[in-house]
Amino acid sequence: MKEKILIIDDDEKLNLLLSDYLIKFGYTTLSADHPSHGLTILREEELSLVILDIMLPDMDGFEVCKTIRKESNIPIIMLTARGDLTDRVVGLEIGADDYLAKPFEPRELVARIQSVLRRTDQRKPDNTQLVFGGLEVNLDNHNVFLDGQPLELTSTEFELLSLFVKNPGKVLDRDKIMDWVSGIEWESFNRSVDVLVSRLRQKLKDDPKHPIYLKTIWGTGYLFLGKEQ
Repeated sequence: MKEKILIIDDDEKLNLLLSDYLIKFGYTTLSADHPSHGLTILREEELSLVILDIMLPDMDGFEVCKTIRKESNIPIIMLTARGDLTDRVVGLEIGADDYLAKPFEPRELVARIQSVLRRTDQRKPDNTQLVFGGLEVNLDNHNVFLDGQPLELTSTEFELLSLFVKNPGKVLDRDKIMDWVSGIEWESFNRSVDVLVSRLRQKLKDDPKHPIYLKTIWGTGYLFLGKEQ
């Protein structure tokens, strides 16, 4: 089945150009020039990924991203006209998976889409069910439970967690993490790893001063403390 991509951007001409281009790479596309229309499509269609512009009428892309994250873990690539570092930090914190600054080459967007979808769909290890105390992680169906309650993670958060749970007791430096969670513009945004870890910690209710799961190894990276049961 073809991956179906939703484009939410108030530039109708750009929507049409992107749709025509993505079709050449085998993707099915839907587009919306208003946030409310985009959210309606998201709730009605089986989608693989959302391309979301930050500058939108009535509700900016950050608010749209927050709304999507309350309902879905679908991968999100955000488009920003400014390429502002602050925009990227905020976007990561609320659940975006990747970024692209306008203007951009359509082929680069395709590469980002392929990378995000590959991370989401193709990493299925042999040992799929891992338990660490109150944390249960299924690496096959991406279900995560904390103290018996389902934990909602974005695709990037899940990829980060999967790296940690498959390497308990090992110090992972930022380079290792960057190699695993590919797709984000790491060189121009070297705080990405720390932002992602902070976001994951919040969802795990893990206090960095008294960690249960993720310990910071200053100057190096991070250590997953959990012991598999």
